[in-house]
Amino acid sequence: MGSHPLYTDVPLAVIHTPRYETSKTDPFTVEASKMALSHNAFIRGFNSIYQQAPRLLPGDKSDFVGYCIAWHDCVEAHHRYEEDHFFPNVNKAAGLTGLMDSAVHEHASFHDGMERFKSYLRTEGVGFSATELLAIMDSFKEPLHSHLRAEPPLIAALAKYSTHDNPIDILEIANAAARKQITMSLVLNVLPVFYLNMNEAEFEGGMWQGVFPHLNGTGTWIVTKAVPMWHSRRWRFASCSSEGRLKQLAV
Repeated sequence: MGSHPLYTDVPLAVIHTPRYETSKTDPFTVEASKMALSHNAFIRGFNSIYQQAPRLLPGDKSDFVGYCIAWHDCVEAHHRYEEDHFFPNVNKAAGLTGLMDSAVHEHASFHDGMERFKSYLRTEGVGFSATELLAIMDSFKEPLHSHLRAEPPLIAALAKYSTHDNPIDILEIANAAARKQITMSLVLNVLPVFYLNMNEAEFEGGMWQGVFPHLNGTGTWIVTKAVPMWHSRRWRFASCSSEGRLKQLAV
């Protein structure tokens, strides 16, 4: 394990949070920052797949396929959360329509590429080619990254629609939408790929540690140590330790 490389933010760069860039603390900046942190978990997941795929040994491949599909399903679940609940309720609170339509259109720009990614892995299983897998990832990485960069500022800008006469509780809208997404299958099969790609102890000077994801000590232990015992060998390919620090990759 000692000879394995440390994870690095390539080929996709992580993004800074609006809170870090502007020092603003209003609810819209906070929610936009939480979105940026979530997007960074997706970016690190993408990068961890991209970096390790060419170095896999045959015995690694089954676990790696499970990790890759969990990453896909994590991003997909996030977009369902947005399109089915978060975005419609933002529109409803503002009394307007289409406020987040640009984000929905961006989702569509890389949806087919991500579906090819999952379909290829399901079809080929342990016989997949790293060269072919990376070629599929290359086909959608730019629109994916462009979207992940663009959405947090769009959320921060929603502040202009919250007025004295019509205040918008953006934090509660987001929290309520997230609660509707939680299932046991999501927790056991998908969430570890999110939490174990969250560099909360170091990113932006550690300013998000204990802030987002917001969990008490028991909750943190459950999602970073207990839950990953299920399918445990999959999660070794993640970019971060259970303490939220970048780590040496599995291969």
